[in-house]
Formats: sequence, C-alpha cells, structure tokens
Amino acid sequence: MTRPQKIEQPIERISSSTRKRDGVVILDIDHYAPFLLNAVSNAWGRKTSAIYRRDFGLGLVDWRVMAMLNIEQGITASRICDVIRLDKAAVSRSLKQLSEQGLLRSEQLSNDPRKRLWWLSELGLETHEAVLLVALSCEKKLVTGVSPTDLEIFLRVMRQMLTNIDPK
Repeated sequence: MTRPQKIEQPIERISSSTRKRDGVVILDIDHYAPFLLNAVSNAWGRKTSAIYRRDFGLGLVDWRVMAMLNIEQGITASRICDVIRLDKAAVSRSLKQLSEQGLLRSEQLSNDPRKRLWWLSELGLETHEAVLLVALSCEKKLVTGVSPTDLEIFLRVMRQMLTNIDPK
C-alpha cells in the first residue's frame, strides 16, 4: 500500500472525518468511524468485563471463547481464532483457564496439540446460559433508543466494514 500524497475523503459521505483548525486539517472524532468504533468497543469492554469478572470470574476473551464453543461445538483453537478474530495466544490462555475451571472438555485427535477439539462441559453450558442472560441485558442497554431499522442498518454496515478490513 502506497502512502497517499494528500488527504482524501470517501466519495459518498455526508459528514467529513476532518475539519480545519487554524488552517490545519485535523480529525473530527465525532465523524471519524475508527474512533467511534474504538470508543464504543472500549466502553463496552470496560462495562461488561467488570460484570463478567465480578459475577462469573470470566474475562471478555473467556466469554467470547465460551460463546463460540456454544455456537460450534467440538472445534479447534484455530477455528475459534478465525471466527472471533483473536490472536492464538489469547485464545490458548483462555482455553487453559476455562479448562482448569472445569468449564470445558477437550479431545486430542493426534499428537499435534493444534488438533485438540474443544466443547463446553456441563458446568460450562450452565455458566454460558447465565452469562448469556447478562450479555443480552447489557446489549439491550447498549441499543436502547436505537430504532429496530437503524439497528439492522448498523449491523449490516458493521459486517461490511469487517469484511472490508478482514475478509475471511
């Protein structure tokens, strides 16, 4: 990717992600999508992480791993990484911790540790159900005041943005 020689704006845009201050172009963070995505993500992470830690002894990565294992059972760590877009080290640490807590079970298919398949244990399934209730309650607070139509448009746009930067 070559470095652009001048600041460019997307072709069809109502608001601008930049503005001028004292003749200098600066970011307008209220209209800069990456800032807003990160701000929402960071606020969400702080809020939900505190609840999951306090009530269940789980971090956000742990919850994401558990959610993925409830969606697809008997999958590898690599598959978890691919779908939830986390690095292998974070997923590996989470699988180890969740397993030590009795929330997971696994099966080694060969001598290759990367071929281990993972499932939620009975305790893991029960914990997942309890955390899911909290997660959905938090999501409800997050989207309060957003119309159903706007929410669906937002979700479609987010999926497109994710595809644009990380096509899988």
